[in-house]
Amino acid sequence: MAYRRLRVQDLIRDEVSLIFLRDIRDPDIGLVTVLGVEMTEDLRHAKIVCSIFGGKEEKEKALRALRRSKGYVKFLLGKRIRIKYMPEIEFVLDDSFERLRRIEELLERR
Repeated sequence: MAYRRLRVQDLIRDEVSLIFLRDIRDPDIGLVTVLGVEMTEDLRHAKIVCSIFGGKEEKEKALRALRRSKGYVKFLLGKRIRIKYMPEIEFVLDDSFERLRRIEELLERR
């Protein structure tokens, strides 16, 4: 079961990346990179981890636009991926780069 979950996660990551590249025309989204997908064991829920280029305001604006487009993304995934249940998707922002930058700032101050 775990192997299947990993395959589905990779497939969803690839397809969502293509959807952002080709199908989504919302200018609020900007530069979004899909870093990964985390799914539950039962394949019913998927967190799509994204990195968004820009300042704090641009990131918040893009994240709102991503959440607005969730239904359309799920619809397109349903047309491209054949699985029994299409998972509920949620977009989450990856802030690891900001945390790393903050740690570097603190270390430089020492």
